[in-house]
Amino acid sequence: MKIFGVVDTTFARFDMGGSVIDELHRLGTGFRVVRRTVPGIKDIPVEALDLFTSQQCDIVIACGMPGKEPLDKISASIASQGIMEVMLKTGKHILEVFVHEEEAKDGAELAWLMDRRAREHAQNAYYMIFNPEMLRRNAGKGLRQGFEDVGPVGERNGGMVH
Repeated sequence: MKIFGVVDTTFARFDMGGSVIDELHRLGTGFRVVRRTVPGIKDIPVEALDLFTSQQCDIVIACGMPGKEPLDKISASIASQGIMEVMLKTGKHILEVFVHEEEAKDGAELAWLMDRRAREHAQNAYYMIFNPEMLRRNAGKGLRQGFEDVGPVGERNGGMVH
């Protein structure tokens, strides 16, 4: 049985971990989910590492919301570096689902974005584990998690991109 790890934070203003778990269960069965909640994004890497080592997770989805202050941007960068170190150390993927507070114009849009980005990353994690071909078919299509997809810049025709 496959195991998905989900790490989220109390600092975030929306329950992104709940959205991830709901979406995973909407997509299928044959797995279990282990969820952990930490205070802030800099706490995510060590919790993800623990999910890999103590719970034998196959993949971790890390949800966080950096605030809009300069210090929050530094914290997000530190957390991202820590997440990369854990991936390299374990040889397993962590999908980083960060939504920066200033990405949205108001609270309603922020909640919508946090839910949508969490669900779309849950889909990515599910496909990475159960259907990698689905991701390969979408290579180069300019897909985004959250706001609208941007689409490809051109299609190949005879080896050339137009």
